[in-house]
Amino acid sequence: MEFNSCSQPTVGVEWELQLLDSKTLDLHDGIMPLMTFFPDTEFVKPEYIQPCVELTSSVSQTSEESVEHIRQSLFKIQQRCAELDMSICGAGTHPFCKRLALITPLPRYIQMEKQVGYLAHQQITFSTHVHIGMNSGDQAIRAASYLTPTLPAFIAMSANSPFWRDHLTGHAAYRHRILAASPSYGLPTMFRDWKDFNRFHRAAIRSGMIKSFKDIHWDIRPHPDFGTIEIRVMDAASDLQTLHALVTFARVMAVSMARLCSQEVSQVIPLDLPRWIMKENCYRASHSGINADFIYNQCGQHRPLRGLIEELFSFCKPVAANIGEKDSLVKSKKILLGQSSYIRQLKSFEEKQSTFDVTKQLVNELANSN
Repeated sequence: MEFNSCSQPTVGVEWELQLLDSKTLDLHDGIMPLMTFFPDTEFVKPEYIQPCVELTSSVSQTSEESVEHIRQSLFKIQQRCAELDMSICGAGTHPFCKRLALITPLPRYIQMEKQVGYLAHQQITFSTHVHIGMNSGDQAIRAASYLTPTLPAFIAMSANSPFWRDHLTGHAAYRHRILAASPSYGLPTMFRDWKDFNRFHRAAIRSGMIKSFKDIHWDIRPHPDFGTIEIRVMDAASDLQTLHALVTFARVMAVSMARLCSQEVSQVIPLDLPRWIMKENCYRASHSGINADFIYNQCGQHRPLRGLIEELFSFCKPVAANIGEKDSLVKSKKILLGQSSYIRQLKSFEEKQSTFDVTKQLVNELANSN
């Protein structure tokens, strides 16, 4: 399997949004009629479940450019959804929908449904994915391995799914608990280099574990077709401002990890954490969001995750200036360390005791972000 290298650290975005009935605000299986308005575009796509539409950006040189492209697609989508009596919002889960999802009738998704059965209809989740160009497969594997211990930071700052089926879950990002039921989601396997990943890929296909690398849904993975690493761990953002902040942080972090050596990276994040600690750190971030604690050594010592995130922003500054993200990174820190999306949902519920009103707020946040 060849890695189609990128000469520049390009960036691309995939943003999964919820399709809602405009009156009830429940999830609506509206992707098929919506796609009749977009038969030829590669930037508006169906996803696994029918109440989801995915907006993708062009291959861009900066985070601002990629999100501006998303903005243009969003405006068109909102217009068409209004014609179909649909609303649209962004969050990792829907606050009150209780029914099972319908699978989009495309060949790959139909095959996936056959493989996982009932589980397919329960995974009603929505996420933000960011692709960052890498100059080789080896660089992609190295950057992914350095980024893996930082995934709790991405989980915490993107946390946007505190409700599930009309229940207050007690989690900032409950989407991760839903996906944990599938063996192909969660922490990635660590590899030495691209050859090592290729050996795994061949064995996984031979065993019937996967059909192609697209069946690997890890929180971060190499994408050989695009020549990128893909950070997949984040909840769907509620608005364009938060989306831009997340994309900026993801790009700057990925490029920093790709360009720096292990000694430099280990000054800000421990690279020798065993898997059980990394898994626990991810769980804590999904549970407590920005207020989680982060375990940083095998003795069990821990510290506030917020403090680590602040250090990661400082760590990234030199690279941000080098790749045209200096101002965007400053804005990102203010947004992502401010009032988190899941906290806004919780405050709305505390005031009105209504998940319908929480959903209405999500619709308004997205509409007003234009």
